[in-house]
Amino acid sequence: MGPVMAIAELGVAMISIVVLGLVSVIFFVSYQRRHNNVHVDAPAIFEDPNSLKKVPCPSVLHPAEKYLSLIVPAYNEEHRLPGAINETMNYLQHRASKDNSFSYEVIIIDDGSKDETKRVAFSFVRKYTVDNVRVILLGKNHGKGEAIRKGMLHSRGELLLMLDADGATKVNDLEKLEDQIHAVARKDFHFGDSAKSDSSLRIGDIPIAALGSRAHLEEKALSTRKWYRNFLMKGFHLVVLLSAGPGIRDTQCGFKMFTRAAARKLFTNMRLKRWCFDVELVYLCKYFKIPMIEISVNWSEIPGSKVNLFSIPNMLWELALMSVGYRTGMWEINQ
Repeated sequence: MGPVMAIAELGVAMISIVVLGLVSVIFFVSYQRRHNNVHVDAPAIFEDPNSLKKVPCPSVLHPAEKYLSLIVPAYNEEHRLPGAINETMNYLQHRASKDNSFSYEVIIIDDGSKDETKRVAFSFVRKYTVDNVRVILLGKNHGKGEAIRKGMLHSRGELLLMLDADGATKVNDLEKLEDQIHAVARKDFHFGDSAKSDSSLRIGDIPIAALGSRAHLEEKALSTRKWYRNFLMKGFHLVVLLSAGPGIRDTQCGFKMFTRAAARKLFTNMRLKRWCFDVELVYLCKYFKIPMIEISVNWSEIPGSKVNLFSIPNMLWELALMSVGYRTGMWEINQ
């Protein structure tokens, strides 16, 4: 039994060293990211491709100038982006033609694409003007979370909607989220009741988040997915539950709407740059006690997804960083 025990002890020691090393790395990287929510780069600008004039980016901290901002992150989306933006602009123009008070902007964030995404994005600026469609170029790839954060921080809307460049969710489903935000504002904040609320209060001044959800499609998805994808999905949901707590069934749907007041709190504090920023947003909503409404939306699988099996370790890594960062207090939250 001597050699067996020696091998077992050696195995335990090696596992302990690996675990200790991994934990140390997680703490070290979390500490490095403690200021990742602070922008130290040069002020962003929009470029008007027609006049070649530089248009200074507004800040989410400034008063709203539009009713609705749509933030579209794009990385190597030259093929899928045109269909999504055309559908989006058709919807927005049709709605504006029926309602003179409805104003909007679409912000496309090119996250360091290596294809013709930039050219495609600027073609829409030329077509619809820089007041209605704007492009932010990140230069190099930072991740979907950082692209969305950049768009949110430089938007002008009372309501801010993030949506994917693949058009997986129909853009008119934004009305479901919009209606629920207004319903919560009326119920919990007496919005629109001149006798009980400030008449100067705007919908963007009330912190609320409306999260699109595909949870109602889960049963069908389970029956059609490969067994290992279902296993990974269930495991990921368990880790999310441990990281951000219960309450939201689908944290990863790319169709979410925030009021301007909510966006100010959330996106000035967000640190995760890639896949798990959604989970961090849920965590921050709970911290700030921002009401969250989960709303079923129509969703279709679109070929060309960037998520694959290799994304899972990155997601778990980000969740570990988030848990350590917030629970140890290394990631301070600005009020």
